[in-house]
Amino acid sequence: MDRRDVAALSERIDVLLDEVQRRAEPEVTDKVEELVRAVLSLHGAGLEQLLARLDEEQVRGVLEDDLVAGMLLLHDLHPDDVATRIQAALDSVRPYLGSHAGGIDYLGLDDDGVVHLRLQGSCEGCPGSTATVRLTVENAVLDAAPEAVAVDVEGMVAAKKQNLLTIEPFRPRESSEGWHKLSLVTAPGQMQKLVVADLELLVANLAGTFFAYRNSCPTCSSALQHGVLTGDQLTCPRCTAMYDVRLAGRALAPIGAPPLEALPLLPDDTGWKVAVPGRQPA
Repeated sequence: MDRRDVAALSERIDVLLDEVQRRAEPEVTDKVEELVRAVLSLHGAGLEQLLARLDEEQVRGVLEDDLVAGMLLLHDLHPDDVATRIQAALDSVRPYLGSHAGGIDYLGLDDDGVVHLRLQGSCEGCPGSTATVRLTVENAVLDAAPEAVAVDVEGMVAAKKQNLLTIEPFRPRESSEGWHKLSLVTAPGQMQKLVVADLELLVANLAGTFFAYRNSCPTCSSALQHGVLTGDQLTCPRCTAMYDVRLAGRALAPIGAPPLEALPLLPDDTGWKVAVPGRQPA
């Protein structure tokens, strides 16, 4: 059973439980919930005994499988506490977000289940920060910490959907968060123009790390794929405005110019995915 099969099965379980809640008498609903919880408890007990037979290295090995890690989270058997998992989730996305995730501190999980993060440095005041945090960091944090219900970044709170007996660790959020799969063939030091959901994107490869932006110069609205990329610096081919690709597209010249519009870009099981706010996958 691959990841897509697991996701489909998870969605089917939620649909069936919701249907029982809507159509069945309360006594039947209670029995169904009791049955499901009993099955989950039985599976959890089996997993706990299995883990007891593994040493630490073997446990770390099985955690590399997303399905196994999700099952352990579901049954509260994951060896890492919530702080460790959230820190690891933030670390996992840092290379693909430039300065955005590099300036994020984890402040803790409060009694209401809200994860608190704080933007620092170049993230602060960056117009691209909001989309980047919401679509990328939130996605990573909530996958790593299913006990959390929301992520709060500088006052921005986006609630996580909660369903009866939900198995969130298995459900991909791409379809509801505007994530789109794409293929990247950009060589180091080069740029690539892509069209995703009718939006032109510019992807730059800086020494093996990819960065995605809207393919439009904020100063003159010209397309940027024919611009000059020198190290981390991108120069617009029309107005010669200069931007720092690695530092969230910050304008270097002219002084006070708006930054490039950054888009979250992450690797997945089959390649890459990019988040385009307001545009859902077909």
